[in-house]
Amino acid sequence: MSTYKKMLVAIDLTEEAPQVLNKAKAICDAQGAELLLVHVVEPVGYAYGGDIPMDLSELQDQLDKAAREQLGKYGEEYGIGADRQVVTVGRPESEIHRLAKEHNVDLVIVGSHGRKGFQLLLGSTANGVLHGTECDVLAIRIH
Repeated sequence: MSTYKKMLVAIDLTEEAPQVLNKAKAICDAQGAELLLVHVVEPVGYAYGGDIPMDLSELQDQLDKAAREQLGKYGEEYGIGADRQVVTVGRPESEIHRLAKEHNVDLVIVGSHGRKGFQLLLGSTANGVLHGTECDVLAIRIH
């Protein structure tokens, strides 16, 4: 019997995403688990403190569309069906917590840059996911 039946891998769509995906896919295959591929698009307003007096919905839609296309390419490359790909908008930690709960995930896999010093104090997505997730969390070191 496998330890993990359903895994969520959260990627940021940078050139480092394959480092996380390769390990996540290997673990998933070894466990015979289902893999849910997730990307969280942060709201455009967050980047500007929400103080811009303009409608950013068109830009948000473009970012969302680009994310779906890129996630689709990764899904195709790694054999993860469109029904197991999720692009959502919000704070990455909160959305990953929500999706893990909603999909009864037993392992969340995220990439981590291994920040030190001041960057560590500011926090990272991996750290945010770890605190508040009800299942196991695996941080893949990104080099």
